[in-house]
Amino acid sequence: MKRFFHTIYFILLLMIELTGCTTRTKQPPVLTAAAINQVMTQMTDVMIHDITNPPLAARFFSYACLAGYEVVAQQHPGFKSMYGVLNDYPDLKRSDSIQDYDVPLSAVLAMLQTAQKLQPSGKLLATYEQRFMDSCRRSGYDEAIILNSWRYAKAVSKKILAYAKEDRYNKISNYARYSPIDKEGCWYPTPPGFLPAVEPWFSTVRTLALDSCSQFMAPPPIAFSTGKKTAFYKLLLQNYNEGKPVSMEQRTIAAFWDCNPFAIQDDGHLILSSKKISPGAHWLGITGIACEKAGKSFEEAMQIHTWVAIGLLDAFICCWDEKFRSNRIRPETAIRKYIDPQWTPVLQTPPFPEYLSGHSVISACSATILTHFFGNDFAYTDDVEEAYGLAPRHFTSFNQAAQEAAISRFYGGIHFMDAIENGLVVGSKVGSWIVKKMNNTL
Repeated sequence: MKRFFHTIYFILLLMIELTGCTTRTKQPPVLTAAAINQVMTQMTDVMIHDITNPPLAARFFSYACLAGYEVVAQQHPGFKSMYGVLNDYPDLKRSDSIQDYDVPLSAVLAMLQTAQKLQPSGKLLATYEQRFMDSCRRSGYDEAIILNSWRYAKAVSKKILAYAKEDRYNKISNYARYSPIDKEGCWYPTPPGFLPAVEPWFSTVRTLALDSCSQFMAPPPIAFSTGKKTAFYKLLLQNYNEGKPVSMEQRTIAAFWDCNPFAIQDDGHLILSSKKISPGAHWLGITGIACEKAGKSFEEAMQIHTWVAIGLLDAFICCWDEKFRSNRIRPETAIRKYIDPQWTPVLQTPPFPEYLSGHSVISACSATILTHFFGNDFAYTDDVEEAYGLAPRHFTSFNQAAQEAAISRFYGGIHFMDAIENGLVVGSKVGSWIVKKMNNTL
């Protein structure tokens, strides 16, 4: 009996000790998809600061996401490496010299490390990185795990940055400065800024998943003509007649999808830039909304963001290849010259040729990829633009959002209808190709 009570006493002491240990040890929280969305937001803030153009912004997002995804892929057999999938992607072996790190934490840090080196004002992200690491300390992460996670992130980021350096973007500065073509029907800079063409050589950048920039070429645009019975003049009249008056709902839609980082305000004395995100940032924001709503794990969200970011870059390369091949005049220039010198569009015309519509291409591409992950009837509320003074909008599917983003360019008076319709077709083809290639079903 005495031995029995001693045994009971020992068990009780052990239970108290174990309970005390559990109470004293603070387990760090598991990072969620929201952490990825925060990195996207921070990157976007820096891009707004730098007035980063839309194609280049997509390049920044794609490599930052690839860095985060590579960390995940090296640790989880369910997420395959991009080696053998993306063009020229290296076989990035996992470093076994670094141990005891947290995968989601390291993935976030890899994204930040990569973004800091790519973006002109990337050093601004160093402050956020420090705040993020400090918050991890406060929430219970062991200091050694934080340090090892940072070291592993840096090792992966270094390899991704080397891969990015070989995509030929750094050679663009060596090309001759682009001059508008002095020919009827060709693009020419528009007011109020009369800014030079943006990224005229972007089609020379290496694609990630597409075989080439011209893999999915659009049909030629409707041929330019000033004849009043021609197809082009009818296209011109469509913009002119339906552009006056524009309903309040159409204006709301146009503003919601504007995403023009070059938008400026001219008050007669000063020309000031407006704070607007890029179209790619908008669709990555939608990606974050969908991942959080669907309860995707960090690893799943990292994969989805990466696929969308890859699609954005390839879609922009594909679109810019067509823009500077067809070099078509903008509605604002054509209507003022041939119909009404006083006409102005609802939105400011972006500084590059008209055909194809970039919004149509990248929206259809993003919607196709997101539909693959979430289905055809995934309803959500898009509040990405709320921080920029625009009310949220509700959509019943990604395709509905893509269609609205595309037609917003017509409402805004900055695109002809064939550029919108053909842009949607090309974007869907790019998105479908990426889904098939990522799934090894080509």
